[in-house]
Amino acid sequence: MSDLSSRQRLDTPRTSRRRFVPRVDIEAVGKFSESIARFLGTGRYLALQTVLVVVWIAFNLMAVSLRFDPYPFILLNLAFSTQAAYAAPLILLAQNRQENRDRVSLEEDRRRAEQTKADTEYLAREIAALRIAVGEVVTRDYLRRELEDLRELLDELKAKKPKKSAAAKTPRDWDESV
Repeated sequence: MSDLSSRQRLDTPRTSRRRFVPRVDIEAVGKFSESIARFLGTGRYLALQTVLVVVWIAFNLMAVSLRFDPYPFILLNLAFSTQAAYAAPLILLAQNRQENRDRVSLEEDRRRAEQTKADTEYLAREIAALRIAVGEVVTRDYLRRELEDLRELLDELKAKKPKKSAAAKTPRDWDESV
């Protein structure tokens, strides 16, 4: 058992193998692609590209002795093809990152909407319960009317009750005789 190499043993970690491909930070590549895509979509880029094409064509048409790309402008075509070959994947990568951000944002918005709906339903139930409770509470006008009715009833009872002698017999009778 001891003669097994460390590569075959399970109790020891493997030594790292050398990689021929360098490690790439995916987030950095994504940010770079977004910055390129953002630049390619500006008027500044279109103006720079237009100036470059005009200068390229003018130089190759006018400077006959220094011409490096004759009339069909094959080199210019190759440059545009290379640019398109790199720009398209970078733009797609930027779109994918934006799509991921939009998806996360949509999920967060959906969660907030559900929470808001639940809060609104709770508040609606609480308001309904308060309305029911307030409906059962005596209002000021109702209480005032009831007190006035009781006062009128007491006045009627006092008017109908015969007067007793001046000397009242119990403390209860003292209040009534006054």
